[in-house]
Amino acid sequence: MTAAANTAVAASAGGIRRRRPLSVLRGSRRIAAASALVVLALVSTGAIAAPLLTPHRPGTIDIANRLVAPAWASGGRAGHLLGTDQLGRDVFSRLAFGARVSLLVGLSAVVISGVIGVALGLIAGYYGGWFDDVIMRLADFELAFPFILLAIAILAALGPGLEKVILVLGLTGWAQYCRLTRAQVLGLRETEFVEAARTIGASTARILKRHVLPNTLAPVIVIASFSVAGVIIAEASLSFLGLGVPPAVPSWGGMLSEGRAYLERAWWLVTFPGLMLMLTVLSINVLGDAIRDALDPRLRGI
Repeated sequence: MTAAANTAVAASAGGIRRRRPLSVLRGSRRIAAASALVVLALVSTGAIAAPLLTPHRPGTIDIANRLVAPAWASGGRAGHLLGTDQLGRDVFSRLAFGARVSLLVGLSAVVISGVIGVALGLIAGYYGGWFDDVIMRLADFELAFPFILLAIAILAALGPGLEKVILVLGLTGWAQYCRLTRAQVLGLRETEFVEAARTIGASTARILKRHVLPNTLAPVIVIASFSVAGVIIAEASLSFLGLGVPPAVPSWGGMLSEGRAYLERAWWLVTFPGLMLMLTVLSINVLGDAIRDALDPRLRGI
């Protein structure tokens, strides 16, 4: 009995590691995933090395050079690769520093949501009872409100700010992780390897940490990859409405908001932030699809 239990427990410990890696993708899916990785690597590098790559500070105002066209366009100047905005600020520099805001908000908010949601889902699914009922009703209550409207309502009361945006987007996104994790745990808690762990005297904390949690991470990772894109769009939407980061902090949503008044006169003010936002979100979604395909056992051999 003990030997069989140990075998079952040992089998569960490597469950997540037996998933297929991204390297098994073939054909167009592999090319798309590689292209998405390249785009995200370039955006991340530009964000991290923004002070070294940009020729101007993002907040430097130069009225004499306002609304200068991109360097390669008619009327452009060599010192401003993507032109300047209505205050003479360099668009390329603001794009690079704006990438910092988008990536920071996206990753930080998803981590907060994931940690809260997975923890609550583990406990609710494993123990059940009244705690499960309370957590699920809270999740239903949150999911009943549109995500962006809930964030707008909270930020309208708290005011704009980078930390506030991260906190609000993180605390309003935990429900999907909680429900997904709970559904996984409900099936795992009655499996043989969990029963075997109980038989050999493993504590509840050890069972959850070593045998249940690793086997719930694959779908959580997939959901998180898609959520990063959603949070980036949410941050851009809030900044566009003036409820995100302060105007002094460059962000893609803020650049779109400021540039819409000059759309006919200075097309580059909205074109480049829009392209950066689209390419980043598209790349994250493509990479999320690749991760889902790699971790889905039903697609083995396809």
